Formats: sequence, C-alpha cells, structure tokens
Amino acid sequence: MKLRKSSRDKSIYGVCGGIAEYFGISSFGIRLLFIFLPGNLLIYIILVNTMSDPPPSIKNHS
Repeated sequence: MKLRKSSRDKSIYGVCGGIAEYFGISSFGIRLLFIFLPGNLLIYIILVNTMSDPPPSIKNHS
C-alpha cells in the first residue's frame, strides 16, 4: 500500500487521513500529533505538496 492522501477521511487535504490509513490507526490520533508537536505546520505543508493524491473514484452517473 502506498502512502497517499485519503479520499474518505478528509478534513482539510486528506493528509492525516492518508497517514492513518497507511498505518491502520485512528486519524484522530494523527491529528492530535499535528496539533501538539512543534514544527507541525511546516511538516503538514510539505506533506500536502508531496503526498500523492488519492486514486480517482468511479462514480456512477445513472
């Protein structure tokens, strides 16, 4: 499984949701880490720009 932004668990850009899906843990815990760890804004901005986007979903247009 590749680390990528989440298409389902998306508060802002899907970064925390994507990390949580990759490690199989709660996205709430990842969000708490980003809130309380120093330097989190810079790390988040880097991840937003470097993580792959989620694969496109197939939508039914019936």
